[in-house]
Amino acid sequence: MHEPPHPAAALSPFELVNPEGSPDFLVVCDHASNALPPGYGTLGLAEAEFERHIAWDIGAAGVARGLAAALGCPAVLARYSRLLIDLNRGEDDPTIVMKLSDGAIIPGNRDVDAFRDAEEFHRRISQFHAPYHAAIAAAIARARASGAVPVIVSVHSFTPRWRRFARPWETGLLWDRDDRLVGPLMEALGAEGFTVGDNEPYTGRLKNDCMYRHATMQGLPHILIEIRQDLIGTEEGQREWAARYARHLTQAASRPGLRDVHFFGSHTDPAPPISA
Repeated sequence: MHEPPHPAAALSPFELVNPEGSPDFLVVCDHASNALPPGYGTLGLAEAEFERHIAWDIGAAGVARGLAAALGCPAVLARYSRLLIDLNRGEDDPTIVMKLSDGAIIPGNRDVDAFRDAEEFHRRISQFHAPYHAAIAAAIARARASGAVPVIVSVHSFTPRWRRFARPWETGLLWDRDDRLVGPLMEALGAEGFTVGDNEPYTGRLKNDCMYRHATMQGLPHILIEIRQDLIGTEEGQREWAARYARHLTQAASRPGLRDVHFFGSHTDPAPPISA
């Protein structure tokens, strides 16, 4: 079995940046890395597949680190590839361990689910998924203990094209029912001339994803930002977008009432019963 094509720097399933930083913000990056831990080889894939978006969100880690530096806040970044286990999925999501991604079959994941190879499935949750989310929860608990209501910012990236469709958005904002940040950010980015996706190219309405778990269910202000990968494929682009979002997030977070704990709920919540 081959060693991982992009070895991780440590065995910890997450990287904690600036842990003693300001509690006013927390940056998270679920798909920061294309590495695999020792013992997993390449999951049966060609090494070239780990340079593709199926393995990680290209450029997102650099933006997340730059954003944390600009905001002076902590950041929690995934240490390993989304192909091992997707940290932006709940434990009950059938896509938490992907078997097929954008045309690539992942042989090492073929039987890894709660019904076939349950032992390996639960091992990946306990060793990689759970510690990452525990680190985020601990950072939030630290902020709340200090009296702060942190703004949670999740950083992702998306491909310039999907099949034959050229995606027109430079960046997208994903959200559920909590609209406190999306309006000000849409306005600020639009004023700079950007085409901004409102829950595009993906939706922020996903049950038990990272933002649902740590922000929606906690009543904390939050936003998931997506940036097109061709714009952040270089360090220069990553610095540019980190500085841009830091500026706009700081301004948006200063609005009255934004830092209140407010339970908006989710579009994924069960609908109330209809009275007779």
